[in-house]
Amino acid sequence: MASIERHVTREVLGLDARAACREAAKLMAQKRIGAVAVLQGGKPVGLVSERDLVYSVLAEGGHCDGSIADAMRRDLPSVSLSTSESECADLMRVHFTRHLLVVDKGEMVGIISMRDVIQLMLDEKQWLVDELQIYISGR
Repeated sequence: MASIERHVTREVLGLDARAACREAAKLMAQKRIGAVAVLQGGKPVGLVSERDLVYSVLAEGGHCDGSIADAMRRDLPSVSLSTSESECADLMRVHFTRHLLVVDKGEMVGIISMRDVIQLMLDEKQWLVDELQIYISGR
C-alpha cells in the first residue's frame, strides 16, 4: 500500500480561529475547496469544513458571524505522511469527515481530502491492471 505523501495538498489555506463562519464560507467558495485550517497564534488547531458550517451553524440556527472555532469539530484525528490511503479512508469513514490534517514531527504539513484518497486508490488499481495485462500478454 502506498503512503499519502505524494497526494497531500501542501498549501493549506487557513483563517484565525476568531474569523467569522461567513469568511470561511466565502474563502471555500472562492477557492472551490471543502475545508480550511483553523489557526490560533498562527498554529493550526483544527479544520472547519463546509459540512461543519452546515451542521454546526446553519442547521442549529446559528449565525454566520460566529467564529469558526465554535463551528469546527474537535474530535478529528490527524495523520502522518506515511499513513496509507486505506487507513485514511477508514478514519474518514469512522469520523464522518472528508478531510484530515497531515502532520510531520508535530507540525502541520498539509491536508488530505477524500478525493485525494480515492484518486490514490484508483491510481494503484490502474497500475495493478496494467501490470497484470503485461504479465498475461507476456510482454
